[in-house]
Amino acid sequence: MASVLNKDKQIAVIAALAEGSSIRSIGRMTGIHRDTIMRLGVRVGQGCTALMDGTMRDLPCERLELDEIWGYIGKKDANVRPGDDPQFGNVWTWCAIDSDTKLVPAFKVGDRTPKSAIDFVDDLALRMRNRVQISTDGLRAYVDAIDQAFGVNVDYGQIVKVYGSQLTDQRRYSPPEVISSEKKVICGNPNMDLISTSYVERLNATTRLHVRRLTRLTHAFSKKRENFEAAVGLHFAYYNFCRRHNTLRCTPAMAAGVTQDFWSVGDLVEAAV
Repeated sequence: MASVLNKDKQIAVIAALAEGSSIRSIGRMTGIHRDTIMRLGVRVGQGCTALMDGTMRDLPCERLELDEIWGYIGKKDANVRPGDDPQFGNVWTWCAIDSDTKLVPAFKVGDRTPKSAIDFVDDLALRMRNRVQISTDGLRAYVDAIDQAFGVNVDYGQIVKVYGSQLTDQRRYSPPEVISSEKKVICGNPNMDLISTSYVERLNATTRLHVRRLTRLTHAFSKKRENFEAAVGLHFAYYNFCRRHNTLRCTPAMAAGVTQDFWSVGDLVEAAV
């Protein structure tokens, strides 16, 4: 890849991908062929996933929020037909966020089954240094997964929201209205005031804005699982190491003590490859 693009062009491409530009739009802006952009994005994205796996260890997180975000590869489940690529269909990205530092310590691309929940939470538990408080929505799979991964060494609560129905076409693409919500203690002694999924839901919105393959109501989607996973890995690494949060005045990785300095996109590319 280095023989095809010089370092400055590689950085420009990765910066544009991280900010949510589509591959074709980057090609039009830079004159670089879309296949070259794709190959570079996959290579750096896979490196970013490995980078996060190696650096997100022994973390001082105290309050985590967990959720999953829907997407699809090739086709949505309703359109998959016999004989289609087995990769095609719905895909879910499980992610966690530290409410204090805004760090994303772990993520997993998979389906929405109890096994995926267990794999994700097991991985998350291995990265924690302290006893943590965890908040999730009412998905049953979290209960068993957290019990298996953390045992009694966790304070876990759920916030269960009840949504109203959408009766008009004008609200077809708008989120349904929340009629009521209830907080439940599942295990341990969580602080009831801090049981919330607001931060992780905001993270989901940021992810949809910056990962073109997850943006709603567009023609952008992945045709291969490898490409999808690489795009998600690039996004979360950029979010952790490069993206400055105004409320923190630093990056999430700096706030959590993972790094000491701001990373440029060039630093991220160098670390990933």
